[in-house]
Amino acid sequence: MIEIRFHGRGGQGAVVASKLLAHAVFLDGKYCQSFPAFGVERRGAPVTAFLRVDDRPVRVRTQIYAPDHIVILDPLLVDQVPLTKGLKPGGTVILNSSKSAVEFKSFFKGFRIATVPAAEIAIRYHLGSPRFPIVNTAILGAVARALGIVPIESLVKAIKIGVPAHAEDNAEAAREAYRAVNDE
Repeated sequence: MIEIRFHGRGGQGAVVASKLLAHAVFLDGKYCQSFPAFGVERRGAPVTAFLRVDDRPVRVRTQIYAPDHIVILDPLLVDQVPLTKGLKPGGTVILNSSKSAVEFKSFFKGFRIATVPAAEIAIRYHLGSPRFPIVNTAILGAVARALGIVPIESLVKAIKIGVPAHAEDNAEAAREAYRAVNDE
C-alpha cells in the first residue's frame, strides 16, 4: 500500500487534489481511499489530506501517521509545520517551489525531493488569482511524474471529470507541471 499525505492551506485545493488523484487511481483500476483532516476551517489555515493506494481493497480507516510520500502545496509551511513527521526513510517530498530540488537537500535529509513551480503554472493558466493561485492540479502533474503511481492521461481524465470550472486549463496545468518536475 502507498500512503500519501498532502499539506496545504485552505483555498489551495489540497483536499480536492487528494480526491482527484484518488479518482485517477480508480480509473486506472486500483483501490484507493481519500480523506481530509481539518483544523481551523478557514481560508489560509493549514489543511492536511490523505490518500491510500493499493492493488487490493483498502480496509484501514485511520489517519496516515507514517506516509510513504508527502506533497506540499504551500512552501511557506516548510518553516511552520513538522511536515516530515512520520515520513518513511527514503520517502519522497514533492514541493511547490521554483527552486531546484538540490536547494532543499539539507532541509529534507534522507528523503527524495522533487520540486515544481506549481504556483507559477497555476497563475499562467488563471487558476485562482496571482495573489492566491490554486495549485492543486499543477502539483498533481508533479505527483504523477515523481511517483509514477498513475499515468498523466488518467490524471487528466480525472481532472476533466472532477473539476467543475476551467477543466481544460486545469488539465493543461497538470501536463505542464508533469514536464517541469525538478528532482534530485
